[in-house]
Amino acid sequence: MSIVIEMNVEAVRVSLMNYQRLVVLKEEATRRYLPIWIGQAEADAIVVRLQGVDVARPMTHDLFTNVLGALGTHVTRVVINSLENETFHAQIYLQAIGDDSDELEIDSRTSDAIALAVRNAAPIFVADAVLDEAGVTLEDLAEEPASVDGGTRPPGPPVQEEELKRMSAFRDFIQGLDLDDFDQR
Repeated sequence: MSIVIEMNVEAVRVSLMNYQRLVVLKEEATRRYLPIWIGQAEADAIVVRLQGVDVARPMTHDLFTNVLGALGTHVTRVVINSLENETFHAQIYLQAIGDDSDELEIDSRTSDAIALAVRNAAPIFVADAVLDEAGVTLEDLAEEPASVDGGTRPPGPPVQEEELKRMSAFRDFIQGLDLDDFDQR
């Protein structure tokens, strides 16, 4: 079994360049983040729950949580376990309430898994290999940005222009964080 790290939802952001949504998970013990592009509906579902907004009728993730409860089951945890072709993959773990039987493992889109986790107060874990591949730290993004025209960049394989464009939203987000009160939470 691979090593998994517990993460918390740090923020949900909207890119002003293309209006895509980004959920940012943060490792509790370090300053390592995992940014994940998600759809508008899933972003709204996460934000509504995190902000404690009451909605008149159940949203899809509320409905699923209600169905699980009616069936005597609950979400025990969510694990983002792989990254393939720039797509994160997740598993939702379910267990009968008050039962120590084996958990049921359900394949899920990562955004749906996160939305269910926040509704059920279930922990979110990320495989260490996924964090190694896609995680970022404030220090990583504080360095000079890589350049395709021979500018300063950390050692490693050449960075393609498409990759720079894809990562620019992450760099902008991290650089825009107000860290003055970071340790006071």
